[in-house]
Amino acid sequence: MQITLIKPNMGRLAEGPFVDEARMEPLGLGVLAALTPPGADIRLWDERVDEIDYDEATDLVGITVETFTARRSYEIADEYRSRGIPVVMGGMHATLIPDEVAEHADSVYTGDAEAMWHQVVADAHDGRLRPRYDAPFVPPQPDGLQPRRDLYHPGVYLPLSLMQFGRGCRFRCEFCAVGAFFRHHHYHRPVADVVAEAEAQPRRNIFFVDDNIIAEHDRAKDLMRALEPLRIRWVSQASVDQVRDPELMDLMASSGCLGNVIGFESLDPDNLQQMRKGQNLTRFDRYAELVGELRSRHLQTWAAFLLGYDHETRESALATCEWAIANKFTFAAFNILTPYPGTPLYERMAQEGRLLYDGKWWLHPDYRFNYAVYRPARMTPDDLTEAAWGCRQRFNSAGSIARRVLDPRTNLSSPIRLALYLLYNPVYRKEAFKRQGLLLGHR
Repeated sequence: MQITLIKPNMGRLAEGPFVDEARMEPLGLGVLAALTPPGADIRLWDERVDEIDYDEATDLVGITVETFTARRSYEIADEYRSRGIPVVMGGMHATLIPDEVAEHADSVYTGDAEAMWHQVVADAHDGRLRPRYDAPFVPPQPDGLQPRRDLYHPGVYLPLSLMQFGRGCRFRCEFCAVGAFFRHHHYHRPVADVVAEAEAQPRRNIFFVDDNIIAEHDRAKDLMRALEPLRIRWVSQASVDQVRDPELMDLMASSGCLGNVIGFESLDPDNLQQMRKGQNLTRFDRYAELVGELRSRHLQTWAAFLLGYDHETRESALATCEWAIANKFTFAAFNILTPYPGTPLYERMAQEGRLLYDGKWWLHPDYRFNYAVYRPARMTPDDLTEAAWGCRQRFNSAGSIARRVLDPRTNLSSPIRLALYLLYNPVYRKEAFKRQGLLLGHR
């Protein structure tokens, strides 16, 4: 049996194809391939690298669907189905709105692949693929399973090995698709399995793709103690409540953490209250304590901000950018608030009649990436789009890059941190500018 697994590209530029030069390994498909029972041959198409050859013989196509790749995913699925090849679609978007996905698939898979993928393969082999598989959420990569990294194209991804310790997050942020997907639970692997996988990597630079690697502080501490002897360098995503646990932060630094993506989201407590980001409000001091603790341990930060909640103005958005520059963050993302289907935010915006693009912005031919998809409370959609774009331009300007590097406690604290800063800031700048206004899908 031949199975083809596909990671779709997001879209295209007005002037031609979009090439993602900051792409990372397709970990999810590597895990899915490893979960596939013996006897099936796996082909992996990563459309960020490959041009899909629809004429290659295959018995089953599996497509992972994210909201921003949904339009392209449906184009790919429709082409295969027109050739009589069955298609199963899964992933976060398929779990959050399976009925939409079902219009383009022979089978929709919801939940975690670890639970039922083997059944999908068996049913497809026997010619009795079900229209729907609703799998429970379970810990990742059971029994020490390691991804099929042999299927990745060598030399085309950022030089990081992607791994996972856990999935999900216990917080209940209104906007978060991760919380909606995992229903505010966290699932983690045995520490010994993670250590074994880390030891098997040829690279010493690891990106843990966890939604919140410190979702359970005690479990995270166990992991970091076990990572200490490995002398690896790692990054991940972590919530701001880390600052309330000095032991956790010390272990983070001693285990080889270079820094993390941290969702600051907003400097306005009213916005944080509305988004249900209560963990950010505890002892709120415009994050001065958090930033100080990070710097004291030489941790670099990718600060994530969410622009457009109801107390946001054009001026406050631009002020957030200046605050990020003043704090010399290594990277920063200025994301427009986007109502993802299946989230409480989407439901609220729909009830209030504020959604644009007929609600399904991810399928609308007029939508452009990084544009506002709803009516903000204190500015127009165009104002919000322009403010966010202005933040990206300002933060990633040559002057900002030169200014932000001058922090002896983070970006200048070691040769590896300086190299990380100097190597990836130009890459991030290029990608941030190139993605602005990207069209979803290929047609």
